[in-house]
Amino acid sequence: MEWTIRRYKDPDKETVLSLYSQVTHEHIWPSFKEAMSSPLYLCFSLGLGITGYLLASGLGALVLVSGWAGLVYYCSHKLYADYAKDSLKTDMQDIQASYMAQPDDCFWVAETVATGKVAGMVAVVAKTNGTMRYSELFRMIVSPATRQKGLGSRMVQTVLDFCKQRGMSKVTLVTSASQTAAIALYRKMGFKLVLSHTKTHLVVCRLKVILKIHLIHK
Repeated sequence: MEWTIRRYKDPDKETVLSLYSQVTHEHIWPSFKEAMSSPLYLCFSLGLGITGYLLASGLGALVLVSGWAGLVYYCSHKLYADYAKDSLKTDMQDIQASYMAQPDDCFWVAETVATGKVAGMVAVVAKTNGTMRYSELFRMIVSPATRQKGLGSRMVQTVLDFCKQRGMSKVTLVTSASQTAAIALYRKMGFKLVLSHTKTHLVVCRLKVILKIHLIHK
């Protein structure tokens, strides 16, 4: 399969937004599994199971644990659904202004040569830290039909080549720990793990689980 990686154009908008929303929602299930397999949640599930069993035998345990799992799934769904919704209303609503207004920023789409369909996207934004200029990679998306075929590597390399031409000192990105395939790709392309953190909090029955990995390429 062959692709053409080119700069984003306004006629791409509808297809790009649809693909972005679709792939962002794919992260719901991995996020749920990541949360439920954490030591904290496993202990909480065990505690609920024991409590339910003591109060109402096996049925009580099943009800409490199932209810807890349902809550975590709902919150994982809401987290990514809200994230996609917010992104589509902000930076993704005007890609030209958000990612292409400055010479050191860019947004690319990957087009399948045979069909002309958009198969992926990636963006980069220039940052400044004192006298150091660097870039941050954003909105890396590969359509389900074209994964494991080399498109992801080509798009990342496009970003790295662009940043090198612009004289950037490094390229950074942030991704979630549940995106294991993406992390493997970034590491294959030379990115190194520099920071990892977990933040979990419960606010009025809205549980947010945020697992982030920071990677850097110099």
